[in-house]
Amino acid sequence: MNTRETGSEAESFVAAWLVGQGWEILDRNFFMKGGELDIIAKKGDILAFVEVRSWDHAFWEGGTPLETIHPAKIKHIIKTAFYYMQSRKIHMQDFNIRFDVAGLIKKEDGTFDINYVEAAFDTTGY
Repeated sequence: MNTRETGSEAESFVAAWLVGQGWEILDRNFFMKGGELDIIAKKGDILAFVEVRSWDHAFWEGGTPLETIHPAKIKHIIKTAFYYMQSRKIHMQDFNIRFDVAGLIKKEDGTFDINYVEAAFDTTGY
């Protein structure tokens, strides 16, 4: 399985996991020039932009795919989230906006271990 297929499988896993947690998936793989949002989900008054990071296996003891999100990536996610809200006519005052990150490691049996971080970052400093 190539990187794109693995990423797509991981995103599908996270979307299903979120639905199981009571979230409504509004959109997936929203693209604009300079950015992409993996999953946009809504639960009550929370609008979450979820970045999915996955590895085929653990590369080192204690390592996590969450470590692969760098400041430039965060900046692109935030910029794309604001564009998404503008294009969908979503008003910020109607929601608590959150940027979550799901880190997945694929196990030998093909299932995933998930490390889901709510409010992993915010717009401060960006």
